[in-house]
Amino acid sequence: MSRSNYVFTSESVSEGHPDKVCDRISDAILDAFLAEDPQSRVACETFATTDRVIIGGEVRGPASVIQRVEDIARDCVRDIGYEQDGFHWANLSVDSYLHAQSADIAQGVDASGNKDEGAGDQGIMFGYATDETPELMPAPILYAHAILKRLAEVRKNGTEPQLGPDAKSQLTVKYVDNKPVGVSSIVLSTQHLDPALTSDDVKQIVTPYFHEVLPEGWILPDSVWHVNPTGKFVIGGPDGDAGLTGRKIIVDTYGGAAPHGGGAFSGKDPTKVDRSAAYAARYLAKNVVASGLAKRCTLQLSYAIGVARPLSIYIDTHGTGTVPDEAIEHAVAKSMDLTPRGIRTHLGLNKPIFQRTAAYGHFGRAPDADGGFSWEKTDLIDTLKASV
Repeated sequence: MSRSNYVFTSESVSEGHPDKVCDRISDAILDAFLAEDPQSRVACETFATTDRVIIGGEVRGPASVIQRVEDIARDCVRDIGYEQDGFHWANLSVDSYLHAQSADIAQGVDASGNKDEGAGDQGIMFGYATDETPELMPAPILYAHAILKRLAEVRKNGTEPQLGPDAKSQLTVKYVDNKPVGVSSIVLSTQHLDPALTSDDVKQIVTPYFHEVLPEGWILPDSVWHVNPTGKFVIGGPDGDAGLTGRKIIVDTYGGAAPHGGGAFSGKDPTKVDRSAAYAARYLAKNVVASGLAKRCTLQLSYAIGVARPLSIYIDTHGTGTVPDEAIEHAVAKSMDLTPRGIRTHLGLNKPIFQRTAAYGHFGRAPDADGGFSWEKTDLIDTLKASV
């Protein structure tokens, strides 16, 4: 029997975290390709360290974008806010090693004759949703993201000029009867620009924003705080620790509250099912919960490289379903074309909408008018109800 009273912890990292700097650059390059040619193929990886950014990978798209890679990387670093010794948008070195996509991969992925477009790789992808928050996301990761996003806003608008771009948050959330009711511990490490600031000084700066972001009453009298527990945090970003695309896959998804197939998202065009099928799985799981068919839903998809249709669809509602899980699996399979082409068409993914996903989570965000975060819509409710 599952527990109903427990604590669960998730972490988030800010847009200035070294790995997130790399995710941002990779997705900005992807967006640049899709803006000029929606059928571009992109698998872009970024590495960052002191005063250096290195970009590599396989692409098939307009050559004009490759010529702009250095400017794209600098624009990302400047927008994040790095103007420090050791990592400054204007002074860092940018090296690009992008090259043509493998012909062996292309022949399996591209449509030809009677063959539909195949998956860009084998793999398993998971989606998850829970009714414990209005966004149908696990509370620990949702609010860990929200805190860092708010701190980035007040840093950039000048309200809190002493904060730096690099930060990490971690929340331990207390559950009673399977519902989140408060935080038992709060951890925040945030870069600060004034070396004289102490941990207590930083705590005074950030505490009001925790009260603003977290639900009323969630900060308890016995909540334990750890703000910059190691002391000074002045050297941040890739100058303090090297970064790499795709190293924050749990931060990007459900904070450990649900399984992960292992594939990273950033820098991959939507023919790569690592990304697009994970978005589809979240979309379907969210609609299952939004329709009232379950309070929690974990959904798995699996694919083989070069094969269009998923090999399997698996659903677990963790004992919260109002109908058998098999019936929901059947309804899900009927409600959406889960081939790579079908996912891209249904969710409108062949657009430059991915750079905005690089920080503060790919899930639990509000859909944008231009098609961003389309996988967060709940427009399958009637279809799923009719199917079961």
